[in-house]
Amino acid sequence: MGARTEHSVVIDAPVDLVWTMTNDVESWPDLFAGYAETEILRRTGDGIDFRIKTCPDANGRVWEWVSHRAPDRDALRVEAYRIETGPFVYMKLHWTYRVTGEGTEMRWVQEFDMRAGAPYDNDQMTDHLNEMSQLNMARIKEIVETAHRAKEADAPGG
Repeated sequence: MGARTEHSVVIDAPVDLVWTMTNDVESWPDLFAGYAETEILRRTGDGIDFRIKTCPDANGRVWEWVSHRAPDRDALRVEAYRIETGPFVYMKLHWTYRVTGEGTEMRWVQEFDMRAGAPYDNDQMTDHLNEMSQLNMARIKEIVETAHRAKEADAPGG
């Protein structure tokens, strides 16, 4: 039986800016705590395949994996999954964006199942993903809102 996490944040910025900044995979080491490097491996008709390398964890281990990401700008939705699943049986991610009166809501749903014998079980990975999602959403909110304020200040009459 798999596990699931779900988190959302409202970012005080237009959906176009939120979409652009959060779908620029090359910039993820700046947006996400713990990501050291991203590399685009190939662009396909429905998205991109890319490799992520993390910063070393508390034990000095660097984790890396390859994912496929399929953004649908018109639907304000991204579907993604790990190609190299590592300790996961599967890992699927669903990102949605929604314009609200306060800005743009960004929601992440992660569905996964850990392999038997993996270093973490589903409950431990759920705890880790919950912690990192909250940390990263707060970080992304701050970075995107700062970029939005800078653009407003640079705009004519701003």
